[in-house]
Amino acid sequence: MAEEAKKLGAAKWQPAKAKSIADIKKSFEASQDFLFVDFRGLTVAQITNLRTQLRGKEAQFKVIKNNFARIAFEQMSAPDVSSYLTGPTAVAITPKDPNEVAKILLNFAREAPTLKVKGGLVGSSVYDAKQIEAFSKLPGKLELISMLMSVMNGPARNFAAALNDIPSRLVRTVKAIADKKAEAGAA
Repeated sequence: MAEEAKKLGAAKWQPAKAKSIADIKKSFEASQDFLFVDFRGLTVAQITNLRTQLRGKEAQFKVIKNNFARIAFEQMSAPDVSSYLTGPTAVAITPKDPNEVAKILLNFAREAPTLKVKGGLVGSSVYDAKQIEAFSKLPGKLELISMLMSVMNGPARNFAAALNDIPSRLVRTVKAIADKKAEAGAA
């Protein structure tokens, strides 16, 4: 680790900082999607509420030193996100569905305008705030799968209904013929 610190320009290797960076990198490696927000002006209660909402989507909301986060991203060979790591920054680490987390953050920002979405790293693409907002309006992964399954089930459902209709028509036709014969025989 001392060699890594020297490579990164650290004049003096400090084990505590190296451990912090390693811990951050470990938590970052569990995901490939990250949303960056400026949380300045939020109360502790608001941050707690936001963290609770994000936990529902299995996301973490971490306040991390910008320099440590930048180094961790560099060590992971991630695209450059250093422009979002300025000022007070919190990172929403999203292991599953990033657009659902983006929806939560943007809805929360409407309620608490002091929260500002700076941008994000989704997969290997870096998005600015406007792109994150557009991304949040897309259907989520589960919604897309549901839509796909509905489209795939449609023809099978129609085919089953058509097959089910053939015996029903035959029964109705035989009954109509039997009723006509019974009518003709009674007359």
